[in-house]
Amino acid sequence: MISTAAMSAILALAPTAPATPVLPSPVAYVRSGDVYVSSGPAEKRITTGGGYARPRWSPDGRQLAVLKSGRLWIMKADGSGLRRLTNRAAAGASWSPDGKWLAFASLSCTGGPGVYRISTTSPSPKPEVLFPRDCRGEDLPDEPAPQPATGSLIDRLRTDGAVAWSPDGKQIAFRGGECDAIYDDCLSVGTVASGAERTLAAFGGGGLQNSGFAVVPAWRRDGGRLAFTVYQKGETAAENQPVHIVEVDLRNGKKRTIGVPMDREPAYLDGNRVLVTGENGGASWVLLVDLKTGARVPFHLGSQPAVRSR
Repeated sequence: MISTAAMSAILALAPTAPATPVLPSPVAYVRSGDVYVSSGPAEKRITTGGGYARPRWSPDGRQLAVLKSGRLWIMKADGSGLRRLTNRAAAGASWSPDGKWLAFASLSCTGGPGVYRISTTSPSPKPEVLFPRDCRGEDLPDEPAPQPATGSLIDRLRTDGAVAWSPDGKQIAFRGGECDAIYDDCLSVGTVASGAERTLAAFGGGGLQNSGFAVVPAWRRDGGRLAFTVYQKGETAAENQPVHIVEVDLRNGKKRTIGVPMDREPAYLDGNRVLVTGENGGASWVLLVDLKTGARVPFHLGSQPAVRSR
């Protein structure tokens, strides 16, 4: 029989899990279809009933945009006051820096993916086309009924068409764009004022032999860098697999991989740290990654992190 003293000595030598980090800003994330908020060891579930995805903080931190049943909604930071903004399928939204608009992805007048903005203050908001620019001023196309996960465009929009508004409000990063005419898949950055687009990442076609797609873009707060998740395409949308996170220095175009393989859904905490969804103990966790050292610390069980800017 092991003595109490011996057991204490064994436990003292056993590895211990790192303490949950205390962060300077609250983080919203999703677990089992509900939204949680935390800035340290304690966490609070602010929704019930499931079906929520892609929480995004308003610039003043008072509201969250979320997807529910494939539609775009906003609610107060405590989960109350849920209000639907769209009646059409929408992909992960992003707030304008002044908080007056939400950008989101949906079908465009061409029948392909497009980026819209919708007022967050109007009592009867109507989506306006931003990209493709040729659709500006056109009526919105009829929305097909949601389809099963078959890899269709509707499925693509529901699952991985998140957009990201730049910190200065001048640009939006999104999957697809004019580059779809050249490549099998691509990630674009569009200028809000003019509708002009440039390709940030491309896959297949146009002489490229690589295969995959890039999704869930995230801007660093100073606007100098953009991170996104690269996926490998499967036979169906359900078989798509994350490969790694890529960060682009927008000043010189240099790219680097951050985190470890299978990390996804980056959200910058500051210039040196990023939150990601990654694997920990066989489950999906929100993890804090140090961009200088590569150190990884588990934060909370869940996915789809979003950092409040204030």
